[in-house]
Amino acid sequence: MKREIALVILGGWMLGIVIVAAVAMQNFYTIDRLLEAMPNPAFEGGVEVLDADRPGAAREFLRYLASELNRLFFVAWGVAETVMGAALTALVWNLGRVRLRVAALAMLGLTVVLTFAVTPPIVDIGRALDFVPRDPPPPELAAFGWLHAAYSIGDGFKLVAGVLAAVWIVKGRPVLDGDRSDA
Repeated sequence: MKREIALVILGGWMLGIVIVAAVAMQNFYTIDRLLEAMPNPAFEGGVEVLDADRPGAAREFLRYLASELNRLFFVAWGVAETVMGAALTALVWNLGRVRLRVAALAMLGLTVVLTFAVTPPIVDIGRALDFVPRDPPPPELAAFGWLHAAYSIGDGFKLVAGVLAAVWIVKGRPVLDGDRSDA
């Protein structure tokens, strides 16, 4: 039963990584799609009001909203990942596979680093860059880009470790249906 629960946690965790990344990207792409299509007359009127004194103000305001939503999602997701990582590590610890323990610990360790060391400066620097002109690029933009890259690479490593862990959990199943040594 521990193996099945570990697989559910692992699957949810990996799916969550992909979904949160997709949502974060779509939050920004949706702004450009909405501004291009103007699908609602009330929305179009609001954009006209915001852009009346300064063209592009509506886009800037909507990007700020998307940024704040993404900050909220990433902070909350980091906490949820930490809980899932601790639960997964505890579950696989007694399954008798060192490499499985290493994979779970690596995923948890990466999550802790990304959640508590990388995400806070991304949030702080991101807020400092909100409403700042990009021409010329502000000096903080490079650090922001590096932190985002580090986060993305860390998530990529977590996904690879998660796939390996899932394979090792499945391969470690008892041979006989009646063998419940993992329960």
